[in-house]
This record gives sequence, C-alpha cells and structure tokens, in this order.
Amino acid sequence: MSVTVRSIEQTDLENIMHWRMDPDITRYMNTNPRLTLEGQKAWLASIEASTDVKYWMILVNGTPAGVINLTGLDNRHGNLGWAYYVGERRLRSIQVALSLEMSLYDYVFDVLGKRAVYGDVFSLNTGVIQLHKLCGCEIVEERKHHVCKEGVYYDVTYMRMTAERWEEIRPSKKYEKIKFV
Repeated sequence: MSVTVRSIEQTDLENIMHWRMDPDITRYMNTNPRLTLEGQKAWLASIEASTDVKYWMILVNGTPAGVINLTGLDNRHGNLGWAYYVGERRLRSIQVALSLEMSLYDYVFDVLGKRAVYGDVFSLNTGVIQLHKLCGCEIVEERKHHVCKEGVYYDVTYMRMTAERWEEIRPSKKYEKIKFV
C-alpha cells in the first residue's frame, strides 16, 4: 500500500465537504458542519493565504482518502497542533494511520525544527487514543465535559509528542515513510 500527501486542490473540495459532513467522521469532531462548495472554496483560499496552517490531501494508492493538517506554524515557542481523518472507509487501515502519524512527526521535528506537536481526541474515541499511544504519544491532560456539541458534552483527551521523545523512540518504529512538502 502506498500512502502519499499533496497540497489540497480545488478538485478535492467536494470530497472534503462530503467527508467532513459524514456522521462517521463528525461523531469524533467538535462540530457537525453544514458545508457548501462556495464555503469550501473560501476555506481553501484562506488556508492557502495563511502561514499558520498547512493542509494536505491524503492519497492511498493514488486515490484521495482524507485530510491531514498542522496548525500553529507561526508559534514562536515551537509547538504545533495536528489532526487528520481518512474519509474513505475502504482505505482506512492501521498501516495508513501509522505511516501518516509517524511521518508527520519526522516532518515536524526534522524539517520544521519544532519542539512539540499536540492533538486532542474525544475521550470516547479509544481506538484513536490507543493508536496515538502506539506511535509514542503521551496523554498530557483529560478534560471532562470540555466540548459541547449539539447539547451533548464530551470529555477530551490531550496528547503530545515531543522532539526529544520522538528522537528516543523513532528507531523502534516501523512505518512507510511519507514525504510532506
């Protein structure tokens, strides 16, 4: 299986819009958006103009599969946020997830020279929390009733990978390396 990433293009917006509104995806996100293609075009223009965020289209065997992003690129303290989802169910796998996550760490620490990358996960999403732990992430905080979505409160688990920790554990990790540009 080949996993690659590339910049998001106008032709990706319809797929992204459908994935981002899919209840299978949004059940673990802070919002259940109602998106339009015009709104997606405005979103793409805003992220292309920003120096603080970077988004990539995830491709599995050349097929658009999802989105991965970094936030906080302008943070002078060297800390970033990150998130991703694979919207195409048939292209989801542990191998894809491991390659994406660990290759992103390579990019954040080796190429960008950042100090830490943080992510937050709904605490009920235990599979993704376990995946992040498998990649070496550490839980730094759990906040009870932290996100209210459509009248329901969700606990959130905050996780972190530091440059020092990644340097220490990377030799023990096996994953298909993905080039982020």
